[in-house]
Amino acid sequence: METDETPRVLPFQLQFDKPVASQIKIAEWNPEKDLLAMVTEDSKILLHRFNWQRLWTIFPGRCITSLCWRPDGKAIAVGLEDGTISLHDVENGKLLRSLKSHTVAVVSLNWEEDGQVIKDDSVNNSTYEDRTSRFFPPAPRVPRMPGLAPGDTGFMDDSDDSFRELSNSSYQRFNILCSGDKDGSTCFSIFGIFPIGKINIHNLSIPTPYATEPATCRLSHASISKIALSKDLCHLIVMCSGELNHDEVESAERQLGVHGCHCLLLDTSIFWKRKNELHQVAQQASNIEDLIEVIRSSLSVMSKQWSDAMHTFREKFDSLSSLIIDHGLDSSPQEEFLSLLGGARTSPPVHQFLVNSLGESGVKRVSKVVCGAGKELQHVVLDHLQPAAEIIGFRMGELRGLSRWRTRFQGIGLDETLINNATEKSGILLVQVERFMRVLSSMVQQFSNFFNWLLKCIKLLNQEPSDQLLPYNSDLVVIFLKFLYDQDPVKPFLELSEVDIEPDMETLQRVKELVHFGGFSDCDFLRRTLAEEFKQMESSFKEAFLMPFTTISRKMLCKDVLPLFALPSSSASVSVSVPISVTYYKDASTSVSSYQTHEHGFIDYISFQIPGDSSSNIANCIGISRRFMHSLSNSSTEESASLEAVLLSVPDGYHCVDLSLYKEGQIVLLLNETTSASECSGESCMMIVQADDLPFASIPRSGCINTWNLDQLKDSVMHLRLENEKVRNIPHSVVAPLAVSASRGVACVFAARKRALVYILDEDEDDVSDSE
Repeated sequence: METDETPRVLPFQLQFDKPVASQIKIAEWNPEKDLLAMVTEDSKILLHRFNWQRLWTIFPGRCITSLCWRPDGKAIAVGLEDGTISLHDVENGKLLRSLKSHTVAVVSLNWEEDGQVIKDDSVNNSTYEDRTSRFFPPAPRVPRMPGLAPGDTGFMDDSDDSFRELSNSSYQRFNILCSGDKDGSTCFSIFGIFPIGKINIHNLSIPTPYATEPATCRLSHASISKIALSKDLCHLIVMCSGELNHDEVESAERQLGVHGCHCLLLDTSIFWKRKNELHQVAQQASNIEDLIEVIRSSLSVMSKQWSDAMHTFREKFDSLSSLIIDHGLDSSPQEEFLSLLGGARTSPPVHQFLVNSLGESGVKRVSKVVCGAGKELQHVVLDHLQPAAEIIGFRMGELRGLSRWRTRFQGIGLDETLINNATEKSGILLVQVERFMRVLSSMVQQFSNFFNWLLKCIKLLNQEPSDQLLPYNSDLVVIFLKFLYDQDPVKPFLELSEVDIEPDMETLQRVKELVHFGGFSDCDFLRRTLAEEFKQMESSFKEAFLMPFTTISRKMLCKDVLPLFALPSSSASVSVSVPISVTYYKDASTSVSSYQTHEHGFIDYISFQIPGDSSSNIANCIGISRRFMHSLSNSSTEESASLEAVLLSVPDGYHCVDLSLYKEGQIVLLLNETTSASECSGESCMMIVQADDLPFASIPRSGCINTWNLDQLKDSVMHLRLENEKVRNIPHSVVAPLAVSASRGVACVFAARKRALVYILDEDEDDVSDSE
């Protein structure tokens, strides 16, 4: 541990100095527990306790580009280079859910829950009771393929309740997972599992509220650096680099726009205003999507099992056709079996097939495979597919009731017509499941009866007693040989087929007559198979749930833009990586309840480094702005806008490696020496700056998009001093990231020589190493 020759007490206590096997590129503390998630350069995720005990390591197999925790700390979201977002359980790292919301790398993740807490339950309508558990047992899980041990597939174990807990959002506070990719798209998912909106900053019409005449502008060649949703869910701040141009400028003149770093303010108040309605829709829809996966996997498992069983049957009985040809006969296996059933003399090929080729053991083996597969299919239907279909029908009925409450749910895109259609499709699927079970039961009975007859024939041909054999029905054997021996009525139900099933006209006419009494309006379902019906139901669900997604996306608009600093034109086509931190603090000056002033209960703090190669006049400074999301409220008054900012000059010989906003308006800075010859040599320091003590100045806003607002502060830059009592020297050169836990008062710093240093930031903080 370090020592200091000066008599003063070091401001931060070094708790641990541990080696790391690989350099860390992303690190985030759990918001509720003393757990640190780290991503290595080779894209492995490590979870450590505060005492540096490793709990688990997982390797997604793809490059990890971002990471964040769920607000309750029970799940972690991981953004991947291919645009996938995977959710993992904190207990064991197991994959809970995978969402393909983007097509390119997810560069920023932010998971925020509703910050409003109301003591009076009588006015707290955000708690939504899911009534499904009153009428149904727990939802079925995805079936496991027979013969595989638990864990051999990608399915969850029956004993693992983490996946169910993730989907059971009834008792969760309303939360939104935001994800931004490098192409400028931002997606929103309720509870991290139900997509509810998407915007692209290139398509945004960005207003310039401080211009003398109404005008709009757009971003081009933009890339997202950071996204942060406010704790009241009403605003989204997007930090991005790109070129800002007026809409009125001709395309030939767009090159006049200046490339730089900008801050966008988006209005997401629809999440706060309609959180109760969105909670209910997301609860039902996300569980329906889980159950759809159960049905899809059930159909896949059943199709594989039945196909394997039929392959075994054909493989054994196709040899009879070859024997008939070899004996010079012009008949089919069915005709030979019917002749045997009718009491005629057994033909040589049939005798040879039954006695020598197949035998008693062969019949029993094929019977066990085919009839066993049929029973397994019945178990899958009764234990997985049918319960899932029944719960889907109930949940769609719940959504149908909500869609009829037009004053509340039409505003979020819950379309009554689409929901009615999806509800009917879920009902039709239940009919198809019952229909399939009848066909399957009949086939199992027919096969079992046929095999019992074959065993009887083999016993007689071998002149052995057959009194102990199971009886058979001759009429069923005839039906099997005439209609089912070379046909498979089960297979078409489990696979998509272009050949329609032709129902009898009497049944079809009765179905059409039932329409007048509330029956299904789609009378052609009798011509479809179970797999085709499932496909249609899934398509109707996607159409119904796409409407809320589209409606919410249209209601999220850009309210303001803040040009921060210019960047060299050479970086116009690449993403610029600079230390950025955005957070929201409770506004202590707010005297009214946050329920009444939800849009003014928090103050936004945006902290960022202005790189040394910036074309701005304030290079190598740290900028801090606040009240950006409230600046529009004063734009129409004679007073200056409430946006405030301050510039901090990094000490000579240092540059900012990373920064993080800390609790109670504090900023933690991580500085490296720039004079060292090697990247791994030299020293660094960590300091805390109290934001309330900084000389914030109001920034007059300009309607000109090429005006860099922070340039107005270049003559009043505050110079940071290393003599500050809140500075800790670090005898290593450090690299990003800086991982700070506001709830635990600790910071983890990573040295360039693959070491992790954990500091306690608060002197009066209890020993966090003893806490869980």
